[in-house]
Amino acid sequence: MKKIAFFLFTLIWSLSFSQKKLNKLLKLENTESIPYVYVEDLKKDISNVILLDSREPKEFATSHLKNAICVGYDFFSLDSITTKLPNKDSKIVVYCSLGIRSEDIAEKLKKAGYNNILNLYGGIFEWKNNDNPVYNSEEKETENVHTFSKEWSKWLKKGNKIYE
Repeated sequence: MKKIAFFLFTLIWSLSFSQKKLNKLLKLENTESIPYVYVEDLKKDISNVILLDSREPKEFATSHLKNAICVGYDFFSLDSITTKLPNKDSKIVVYCSLGIRSEDIAEKLKKAGYNNILNLYGGIFEWKNNDNPVYNSEEKETENVHTFSKEWSKWLKKGNKIYE
């Protein structure tokens, strides 16, 4: 019984420590000009939002949230978004690996007049870390998650880490 209690304490402590480190990273990298939506809240409302994946196409092909639209980062085109999403009141959630690139893209959308934009806190990593499904280019559920780089892969706790 003591071993189980110790294991549970260690697990809870390590998850809490990891969450604090993620908070610190996001505070360092983001301005929080775009409000966050947390995984548990997105899950409740996912059918009522437009999901935009601000990672690169190869990342998206490996893993993405169901029904997400790949908008990219390096070659993001605001014109393409305004054509696809003419209603600037649509509820939009932008995500990336952790929530850093997605804030940049969300800020561009906000400047273009979109007014109901949220940034997924912890991105696709946090989505998968909370046991939610991701999909590959064939729209089949996968355990593979593109982690951008070996360095960034430390933030993914569940699934198979894929990077070049």
